[in-house]
Amino acid sequence: MALTGLDIYKQLPKTNCGECGSPTCLAFAMQLAAKKTSLDKCPHVSEEGRAALEGASAPPIKLVTIGAGEKKVEIGNETVLFRHEETFYHETAIAIAVADNLSDDALEAKIEEIKKLHFERVGLSISINLVAIRDTEGNQERFAKVAERIEKETGLSLILISQNPEVMKAALQVCGERRPLIYAAGRDNYESMARLAKEYSCPLAVKAEGLEELAELTQKIASLGVADLVLDSGARDLLKMISDLTQIRRLALRKSYRPLGYPTLAFASDKNPYQEAAKASVCVAKYAGIVVLEGTEPWQVLPLLTLRQNIYTDPQKPIQVEPKTYEVGNVTDQSPVLVTTNFSLTYFTVEGDIEASKVSSFIVVVDTEGTSVLTAWAAEKFTAESIAAAMKSQGVEDKVSHRKLILPGFVAVLSGKLEEALPGWEILVGPRESSGLPAYLKNTWKT
Repeated sequence: MALTGLDIYKQLPKTNCGECGSPTCLAFAMQLAAKKTSLDKCPHVSEEGRAALEGASAPPIKLVTIGAGEKKVEIGNETVLFRHEETFYHETAIAIAVADNLSDDALEAKIEEIKKLHFERVGLSISINLVAIRDTEGNQERFAKVAERIEKETGLSLILISQNPEVMKAALQVCGERRPLIYAAGRDNYESMARLAKEYSCPLAVKAEGLEELAELTQKIASLGVADLVLDSGARDLLKMISDLTQIRRLALRKSYRPLGYPTLAFASDKNPYQEAAKASVCVAKYAGIVVLEGTEPWQVLPLLTLRQNIYTDPQKPIQVEPKTYEVGNVTDQSPVLVTTNFSLTYFTVEGDIEASKVSSFIVVVDTEGTSVLTAWAAEKFTAESIAAAMKSQGVEDKVSHRKLILPGFVAVLSGKLEEALPGWEILVGPRESSGLPAYLKNTWKT
């Protein structure tokens, strides 16, 4: 259970030296109990005190790393139940399941499908993170061969799924140095699986039937020297799955219950591909560290990645593009000039609609601290003065021979003041919605 501030204070040196950044040892103890500082800030704590307080200074949910190098995946280490309380830090990893009994041609086709699950959205790359290889026949050689091939051709980190320690060891011999996730240690094989995890320094998934058995297993495995664990409660029904995922998160964060203080894994597999996508999206929201899918269709995966991107974007730090003048298409000095804000979703929506119009254009992006057009206007960040300043600092006059600027229709009220701020420029009011730009640029725009 969590230590209170007074429990922690008893283990501190009580010098009140202030070197930790807090005025007194009691104040530091209260900060440590609230997880707002770390024990290493105290330079005078004894070894005995450090050992006693180790649990108090550790994160409530352990950070677990799967894989190595650029494609490694980090899950866990979350500190809140709800994003608005602070933020979420380590996004849910999306894994695609592959059976090892596929023919070579079918396996090649599956690999090609997986390699295409990489997309661009609002200027950021989003993609799946893992491939889960399932042992179907207990064939050591085949399982190892498939694991080696998938890792080599996709470059993604792996989840190795087998209940047979010998089959697992065969795969670890060829890809163990890349730290795949071993799935899974259960009631009957946890000792042998723990030995493999320790030997190859790999994270280990723990599967049980219910949270009580799961907590018992994690304590036994931790006592064997394996610290990097991922939890699977065994639930496959969506309601039970979400209940277990939520309880694990609550117990770890609110009760500091160490046996369940690890990231989680969920299987969203369903014969109905629409149901599978829906189940996976719920698991991303509540609160899986890894979600395993069977489907590889882009229409299944892209919405899930988009949802994940939205959830794991810091709400206090909007995604922004650099404030400057962008060129869309093969612009000339006769190309139209449009203005918008530097909120990424706004910019890339405008850019996409201009590309759809096939009318090459300039987009002048104003720094509004990552807010949308109406929000920025309401906050007085998208004003006639700020637009005029951006036009001048970005040298727009030198890029075009005409003097016409297209203003978003929602802020048509700025047109009069903007003409005063930009003498010689004609301010045109564009469509209220970006989706109206293709028709506007084709039918209304004239130099």
